[in-house]
Amino acid sequence: MKKQLISTYLALTVSLFFCANANAQFGGLGKKLLDKGTEVVSGGGLNKILKQPQAITTNFQDVDKTGSKPPSFTEGKQPQPLYLLPKAPTGGFKLCEGFYEMTNKSYCLHAGTRGPSSGDGYMLAPVLGPKKDVVILILKSGEKHPEVTQHSIQVLLWAIIARTRFVDMGNDIKLTASTLLTPQQLLMLEGGALGVLPANLMDKAKGQLPPAVQAVFEAENNIRRLAASGSSSYEEMEKYAIIAGLAPQPDPDVPSGIWSLHPDGYYIRFIPSGYSVTKTQIYVPKELVSAKPNLVYDAPNGIACPANVGSQRLAQTNEPLHPDYTQKLKTVCFSK
Repeated sequence: MKKQLISTYLALTVSLFFCANANAQFGGLGKKLLDKGTEVVSGGGLNKILKQPQAITTNFQDVDKTGSKPPSFTEGKQPQPLYLLPKAPTGGFKLCEGFYEMTNKSYCLHAGTRGPSSGDGYMLAPVLGPKKDVVILILKSGEKHPEVTQHSIQVLLWAIIARTRFVDMGNDIKLTASTLLTPQQLLMLEGGALGVLPANLMDKAKGQLPPAVQAVFEAENNIRRLAASGSSSYEEMEKYAIIAGLAPQPDPDVPSGIWSLHPDGYYIRFIPSGYSVTKTQIYVPKELVSAKPNLVYDAPNGIACPANVGSQRLAQTNEPLHPDYTQKLKTVCFSK
């Protein structure tokens, strides 16, 4: 049965890639999504829709602040390039004693919120939610496919967090997904999806939601519409995914540059520059390496989560931006 499903999705994908895009501007498939959304709500399914969990549910309540350190924790220390550390076979970097830094690609995982603001404190949180496994797979696979642009991956992630089914995605998004995921993994994109809700039903739905959630719910609906249109661009989706302006005041107890204690015992902090670029710093105490000689930092397994609820949680990657491989590590890292 599972093989039959996989074959069905592959056939559908191939046929959509090569068919004429006659319904590009929200015709055809988009109308079916609207009809589906209308049918669900008019059939009394609105409460069910509103109770459905987000694709990624991580929030600041999932952050373990135990053992955190102030921004001054590594004051006076000079970081070495994190990307020069040995790579682990399963992805990520084998950690050695010392202080390391990497400016890496990152991705927005919370549509309908504002980008990182000056002064926002970000801390390490686990990736949680129904789509956590497929999101991690996409981030890890992106490193192996440099031909897939960061914008294309971000559009796919926005479609996923907006709860868009694979079969409802436009051809360009399907191509990105099919490049990064195996046929078996593509099945993970099904389930937990919503139709596109018309304006009158969106108003009804928003009336039952707290103000802080309304913008997210509406942004996801607009992203589903664009994802199904077959002609959505990164710039168009970004208009709905990223709210302009400054987020509410930062939490004074979680300053920018705060250090999180990783569950494996080393320290990590995130300093974003917008949602697409994050400076990640890691400090590994000498005694930790002696006790745990096989430490690995695998970025997609964690999220940079803001204390400021109006800002975006950021997926992290092992992909450095503008690396300089002519540099040399000062620390001697023994093979493990």
